[in-house]
Amino acid sequence: MLDLSLPKILVLAVLALLIFGPDQLPKLAAQAGRALRDLRKIAENAKADLQDGLGPEFRDFDLNDLHPRNFVQKHLLDDLDGPSVPGGVPGSAAAAVTLSPGESPPYDPEAT
Repeated sequence: MLDLSLPKILVLAVLALLIFGPDQLPKLAAQAGRALRDLRKIAENAKADLQDGLGPEFRDFDLNDLHPRNFVQKHLLDDLDGPSVPGGVPGSAAAAVTLSPGESPPYDPEAT
């Protein structure tokens, strides 16, 4: 994402002031605000149209679940945090065994 710190924002503001001048800068800021508002409205309308087009069986469907980060977190990472089944993945919470001091872990030739 954009890494804008306060000094970077100030440098950009000074550059914009020098390039566009103090009389043009407020007009450009207002136009940029209107453009962002219009884009947000277009995106919300497209989302509403998509949900209406999917029909009533997808009413509870959340479009944010399609974002790659949310998809991976929901379908892959949540399984690691949930309860594990006996005989499940080695190394999971159910398969964890505490070793006494000096005891070596069991050797699994298939794991290497």
